[in-house]
Amino acid sequence: MKLEELIGEASTHLVSASIGQKIFSVHPSVVTDLLNLKQAADQAGFNLHIASGFRSFERQLAIWNGKMSGDIALLGKHGQKLDITLLSEEEKINSILRWSALPGGSRHHWGTDFDVYDRGALSDGTVLKLESWEYLQGHQKQFYHWLKGNLTHYGFFFPYTEDSSGVGFEPWHISHHVSSNECLKQLNVEMLYAKISSSNLIGKQGVLANINDIYRRYINIKS
Repeated sequence: MKLEELIGEASTHLVSASIGQKIFSVHPSVVTDLLNLKQAADQAGFNLHIASGFRSFERQLAIWNGKMSGDIALLGKHGQKLDITLLSEEEKINSILRWSALPGGSRHHWGTDFDVYDRGALSDGTVLKLESWEYLQGHQKQFYHWLKGNLTHYGFFFPYTEDSSGVGFEPWHISHHVSSNECLKQLNVEMLYAKISSSNLIGKQGVLANINDIYRRYINIKS
């Protein structure tokens, strides 16, 4: 893949795929497995939909800057809202990285990763929040248990488990094993440093000063 594709500046490596009622940009090596996973879920009685697929650098940057500025709520380890006025810059950076990827280092840039849910489990008026309680105790519980038992059969895995290095537990986030690992092999710290240096990311200096640790704890996650 080209550098701009790895860091989310381009989507020229992706193809269009119809999943549910929407068209998504997907890595070509993932399409068949994703469609097979969708079909298997349908046959098991679940209406698998994608809440988020490909995400560009600019979109990820907007999320990051929104959280650093306080325009978007910053959440703690257990999903509680944090008061950013009480946090140092380093604490804010690590709090963001628990739930949101560094722009340029997001797995969503590759078209290999998806946030999924069972649309059929959403009753009228229920808004999907992508919070762990929905998948462990709430309306997505049965779907999550089905995913846990079947995901690997279709080439996918959960990158952010309860024991992953620094990222919070995300039972909705699935990743294509072969394709995402290949993308990860091509992405390195030097690429991220160069891209962040030239961006308008809030907290840039703090991120750059700790880029090696950020890469190790939050980005270099293999299946």
